[in-house]
Amino acid sequence: MNSSNMSGDPGPPPVKVDLGFLEEAEPWRLLSPQFPSKVGGKPAWLSQKGPPSLPELECEKCRLPMAFLLQVYAPISGEDRSFHRTLFLFCCKTCECYTCNDSSCMKVFRCQLPRKNEFYPYDPPSEDEPPSGPEPDQRVLSVSGIRLCWVCGCPGNKACSRCHAVNYCGKHHQTLHWKTTHKRECCTPEASIVTTSSFLFPESELVIEPEEEEEEEEDTKEAEEEKEGEDCPPSADTLAETDLEEMAMHDNQDHKVFQQFKKRIRPEPHQVVRYSRGGSPLWVSSKHIPSDQDIPACTCGAKRTFEFQVMPQLLNSLCVDTTGDSIDWGTLVVYTCSASCDHDDQYCPEFIWKQDFSSEPT
Repeated sequence: MNSSNMSGDPGPPPVKVDLGFLEEAEPWRLLSPQFPSKVGGKPAWLSQKGPPSLPELECEKCRLPMAFLLQVYAPISGEDRSFHRTLFLFCCKTCECYTCNDSSCMKVFRCQLPRKNEFYPYDPPSEDEPPSGPEPDQRVLSVSGIRLCWVCGCPGNKACSRCHAVNYCGKHHQTLHWKTTHKRECCTPEASIVTTSSFLFPESELVIEPEEEEEEEEDTKEAEEEKEGEDCPPSADTLAETDLEEMAMHDNQDHKVFQQFKKRIRPEPHQVVRYSRGGSPLWVSSKHIPSDQDIPACTCGAKRTFEFQVMPQLLNSLCVDTTGDSIDWGTLVVYTCSASCDHDDQYCPEFIWKQDFSSEPT
């Protein structure tokens, strides 16, 4: 959120903000050749070489495999090395790992490709018609031959020893699949059919639209609503403001930051992502905001800058909102290499900061 300039100097123009919304989509639109932005399901890998290994995709706390949360297709205009560019975010599904303001249960990776590459045609695919030909085998990356885990869609070099029809990233997901369906399907034609695992989050397309500036004449009305406490009950699909207020601190500064957060998202309450490369995140609390020293530089030496954040509204769509026993966050803020340095066709770790709603007493 950009602070106002009080010196009289107009300063630089505000950085553009794009908002991400969930929409249903035909399955083919969410596959790698369509360069999707999406939430849930299995990752639509960009480069077919060098995807993150199992150790890289483990939770730093419980050491269990993390689940794919979302990916954002974010090419950089004018830079051929990042003509195609996607950010992938993974999170742990173990509720106990979600301690306050601890980001070690999440990881983010960046991958980019030039326009001319060995994986995709030079010209972009049609956005309106599905590709012709047979449906791609989602159990393997076709160019590199890397086999994927049946449960999570991440690299899987461990095959079922009986049927050899399915692969897994490790013993944990092999056991999960065996207990759910594979025990009765092993060595049958059904064993090789790709279906949806219960481990995955519900899949949706992430549609990106520009944020519209708020009308000035609405300011007075909004101020009055805030003073009245906004007692109107929220709709079932939107963020429950009363629940958020119970989690927010009651001291003046924290309350002010939280009210600014609510005011900014009110025009578009269904937003689940805010994208603004080089801009500023929208914080939910005045506590646990990172300093420059808290954000490590990229391995290339360049400074990392804000790129996008995940909003708490997304939790409403992940089927994880069990009271008292759920993954949770206030906002997830992703910082990436300001130079978007080149790692050929590999996946480069970036930095994520988890901020929770304040819950300390006044």
